[in-house]
Amino acid sequence: MNRSLLVNEIFLSIQGESSRAGTPCTFVRLAGCRSTCTWCDTRYAMTEGEPMSIRDIIREVDHQQTPLVEITGGEPLEQPAVHPLMQELCNRGYSVMLETGGFINVNEVDARVHKIIDIKPPSSGVSQNNCTQNILLALQAPPEQRHTWEFKIVIADRNDYNWATELLDNYSLTDHCTVMMGTVFDQLPPADLASWILHDHLNVRLQLQLHKYIWPPDMRGV
Repeated sequence: MNRSLLVNEIFLSIQGESSRAGTPCTFVRLAGCRSTCTWCDTRYAMTEGEPMSIRDIIREVDHQQTPLVEITGGEPLEQPAVHPLMQELCNRGYSVMLETGGFINVNEVDARVHKIIDIKPPSSGVSQNNCTQNILLALQAPPEQRHTWEFKIVIADRNDYNWATELLDNYSLTDHCTVMMGTVFDQLPPADLASWILHDHLNVRLQLQLHKYIWPPDMRGV
């Protein structure tokens, strides 16, 4: 509890892009990320942050009074102390979600944590850095734990979509866990992605970045 993390912001908002979209949620955004994704919309979190103890983070989470908590970034798994933070939140009865860029192995994440793992397509510029071990871990998860795994693919164009469908087919990933497929905001019309999904009968869940439709898309703290 005396360990600290570099925190960019803690705020209350509506869950915007996961299977829990639309649910009130407390977000703990950790600072720092070594990746350089083309479509990153939180670049400020790469460098802006202040140290906070786990005790103080939990005190702020308690103050928000929501049962759902998401740890995000930046890239939260770059800070080792994120693991005791998530464990303590789980111990306190919170439903804990982790959103990670998908470049770091999640094998050390507490099994109680709901993992939202990005799979970066070619337009991201970093698809070569995807940690495929995370997909294998999800496929190997016991049936009673599969609900704690979901993958998110953000699509910018048809090439991304074709790449993603081939990956999903190669791993039969949608047979094992939830796969979210969304669009890069203001880059690909959601209707285009919806039509591709329907045409191909993909067993995926279309998602939009809900918070960007509720508030200005570049607004922080939402």
